Amino acid sequence: MEYFTHSEQETEQLGAKLAGLTGAGAVVAFTGDLGAGKTAFVRGMARGLGIPERVTSPTFTIVNEYEGGRLPLFHFDMYRLASAEELFDIGWDDYLARGGICAVEWSENVAEALGADGIRVDIRRGEGDCERVISITGPGWNDQV
Repeated sequence: MEYFTHSEQETEQLGAKLAGLTGAGAVVAFTGDLGAGKTAFVRGMARGLGIPERVTSPTFTIVNEYEGGRLPLFHFDMYRLASAEELFDIGWDDYLARGGICAVEWSENVAEALGADGIRVDIRRGEGDCERVISITGPGWNDQV
């Protein structure tokens, strides 16, 4: 399904809506250009889960963990990883087993570790400066958000 947002707040609202429909153990794999709005979408997911903490990009830490909501949220940034093997080295299986939601930016860098069952969110710049074109796909997710 394709959505159009016209501000960072609208992108966050879409993320909150998706989080409300997402269950424990879900993997949400993000693709999109640098600065397209992936972290804004994840901020919305955190809000939708009831997480009160400020959400920031985990570019230099690889993963930020957020708890205190309906489910924990594990926010990964794979920009600096060269392979799926590196993802397993940081404990990917352990995060999956914790029953939260794994939001994975730059998922294309570790695609072979994510499998085909996850939710895919592609965020691209639209025609206007603030417009974003967001495609959400995955088993059972068409027309859900």
